[in-house]
Amino acid sequence: MSPSCATTTPRSATRRIPTTYDVAFPDDAERDRLSVGLRLIHVIPHAVVLFFLLIAWFVTSIIAWFAILFTGTYPEALYQFGVGVMRWQVRVESHALLLRDEYPPFSFAP
Repeated sequence: MSPSCATTTPRSATRRIPTTYDVAFPDDAERDRLSVGLRLIHVIPHAVVLFFLLIAWFVTSIIAWFAILFTGTYPEALYQFGVGVMRWQVRVESHALLLRDEYPPFSFAP
């Protein structure tokens, strides 16, 4: 059987989830050496919280895997938790890597 004969597509290929992440590069005049140098110190509280959130995300991903295995659907609460953790992580990383200047909030909100 050749690969071109396959007619089935995975369920995930039919559902598209739009994602966007816009970064406006700030002017150099807005940054000073002190704010850039202290950026990693600013991230420490987020890193501590994210450490525990990522452990919780790993556990809930295993639970979600079993839920998907037996029910065929991803539980909405577990999905929203995972999206929130990943959103938080990206905000903190973009702050630490000098992509954004505003301090990231301690929240799952978009």
